[in-house]
Amino acid sequence: MASNQPLVSGSATPKTQTSNVDRPKKRRVRRVRSAPLAHFAPTDANGDDDALLRSESIFGRLNPTLKKVALSLTVIVYMGLGTICFYTIRNQIKGKKTNAILDALYFCVVTMTTVGYGDLVPNSNLAKLLACAFVFTGMALIGLILAKAADYLVEKQEKLLFRALHMYKKDGEIEVLKEVEHNRVKYKFYTTSILLVVFVVTGTIFLYKVEKLDLVDAFYCVCSTITALGYGDISFSSKGGRVFAVFWILTGTICVAKFFLYVAEVNTENRQRALVKWVLSRRTTSLDLEAADLDNDGVVGAAEFVLFKLKEMGKICQQDISVIMEEFEELDLDQSGTLTVSDIALAQSVETRSSYNDIYRRKE
Repeated sequence: MASNQPLVSGSATPKTQTSNVDRPKKRRVRRVRSAPLAHFAPTDANGDDDALLRSESIFGRLNPTLKKVALSLTVIVYMGLGTICFYTIRNQIKGKKTNAILDALYFCVVTMTTVGYGDLVPNSNLAKLLACAFVFTGMALIGLILAKAADYLVEKQEKLLFRALHMYKKDGEIEVLKEVEHNRVKYKFYTTSILLVVFVVTGTIFLYKVEKLDLVDAFYCVCSTITALGYGDISFSSKGGRVFAVFWILTGTICVAKFFLYVAEVNTENRQRALVKWVLSRRTTSLDLEAADLDNDGVVGAAEFVLFKLKEMGKICQQDISVIMEEFEELDLDQSGTLTVSDIALAQSVETRSSYNDIYRRKE
């Protein structure tokens, strides 16, 4: 019966106790080979229903390059729309002005990044309402799109940083990928730290050379800008300064946000690794074996021991196991306690019939 089977199929089920001579000293735990996704298509010849069954999210199937293009176009459209809107009501915005189009673009950037120097401010109800709309949509744009673009750029620099730190080693591409994957958060933290220093130095030098500020005021303006503090007592006032600010403010504020995010992730990862090290180094007791015996048969198999250790490390919880076991029981239609290719095929055929029935009911 299924109730007498161990929690996870594949672990050693001790039906009889064999001697140490008859069985090997160690039981090998086989690694699960990652299988490709099975694209199951029903064999019934019905063009409309077949298309409905196989139709998934079009955007989910987009090529990664097309996704990047779509994200870039979204940013461009947003910036263009904001520039047009603020240019149209340019007379309803007061403050230090240079060029009408440049000022509109600059105002759009300082609004969406919540810097808000105060050198340009809305001076009418319409301008204030537009500013309110663009500040919310701009924050969403930064969080959803520009942050992903920043992640992409940071990941591109991870390999370069790794090779720079390990120039004396002759590691191949596979070794580089393994090392970067294992220390992904750490290398992201290093990369954003370097980029942050570059942005601060670049902004300080630019303000010192172009805006003619002294070094302290230039550094002060840089810090108040990239942290979105924006006191407004010092800002970009020249044409060249605002052209530079349009690009520098966007990248700088996102870089700071990513930096503090990775600081938190590094701290969390270090605590997680410390917990894992403690779990693996401490001695296993009889109470641990009792807790690991999930099927209460008096013997702890390899799968049960692995699940117990993963739970102890905090990598999974009982709810995760319960959800997975529910899926296992749904696939195990014959209630044998094991899964075979025939079980998967049978489960898929049942699911397909259910999908067809749902389609027919919706048509009726």
